Amino acid sequence: QVQLVESGGGLVQAGGSLRLSCAASERSFSSTGMGWFRQAPGQDREFIARIRWVGGTTLYADSVKGRFTISRDGAKKTVYLQMNSLKPEDTAVYYCAAAVGTLYSGTNPGEYTYWGQGTQVTVSS
Repeated sequence: QVQLVESGGGLVQAGGSLRLSCAASERSFSSTGMGWFRQAPGQDREFIARIRWVGGTTLYADSVKGRFTISRDGAKKTVYLQMNSLKPEDTAVYYCAAAVGTLYSGTNPGEYTYWGQGTQVTVSS
């Protein structure tokens, strides 16, 4: 069973930056795409960004476009989320996810098979 291990969350002041990492536990793991979602208390899980493993095309939610960047390292089976210009409304638990079948838009949590444990990001004002 593949595990996705996240790291990089924490507490940061508004305007600051964090970089999240998500590594697959098995180097032989093959995915069609990886995504990042977040969930704030009392809210639904929200799509943030996704990247296709082949080709590296990306897609972002409007709320983070221009501030967040998703990238991948194929050799390390790791996906990153660079978060700049953070705002208090970015506070949430952030989850990475991996798709192993056909990835359509990649904005729907149902498209993903494996999920990380989540990492807390807190942005203070």
